[in-house]
Amino acid sequence: MKIAYRLSILAAAAASIGAGFLPTSNAQTVETERYRPDRPPEATIYRDASYRGPAVFIGEAKPSLGLAWPVNSIRVPNGRWELCEKTRYRGNCRTVDRDTPMLNNVLRGLTIQSIRPVGSGGGGGWQPPANDQVARGSFAEFHTQPARGNNRILACEYGSGTANCAAQTADNYCRSIGWNGSAREHMETVSGRVYLADVLCVRSGY
Repeated sequence: MKIAYRLSILAAAAASIGAGFLPTSNAQTVETERYRPDRPPEATIYRDASYRGPAVFIGEAKPSLGLAWPVNSIRVPNGRWELCEKTRYRGNCRTVDRDTPMLNNVLRGLTIQSIRPVGSGGGGGWQPPANDQVARGSFAEFHTQPARGNNRILACEYGSGTANCAAQTADNYCRSIGWNGSAREHMETVSGRVYLADVLCVRSGY
């Protein structure tokens, strides 16, 4: 009876494999690799289907692609990407999170003019993890990589990073952690995006 019982279990397992149930764990592993938070988003777009013809590597948001040809396939080693029919991410957009040899079914006739990474929950783009080194004194506190949660803070949340915008962002950051403002701050570019760096939070003199 025990032998027959074991054989029935093996038969059920074989049937499950044939039906495609067991590979689910492998698919979950692939998804986990695809959305590793410590890796920046990457994509390569191609003029022709099946990853052929001219290609452009994309490692950051592109508000205006300026291509002379349509995008018909894309490889996505990491991240999720929003593809939009107009510049500056306007108009109809589609999100792609995996290699797609033929974009016709996804885009449905749209011509791509801009592309950007989006978060796993559909929010903003990828933020690099922070490695903030902090030095605190009686009258000041220094942060090498200011962060919210575990992610670095953009120097300017909207628009391009400018010194005035970075100063305002740094002031707001310092106030959020109990200081009155920032006496000094710098900007650092990572994967095409500009982040706050080396911020000195103080009580006065900012």
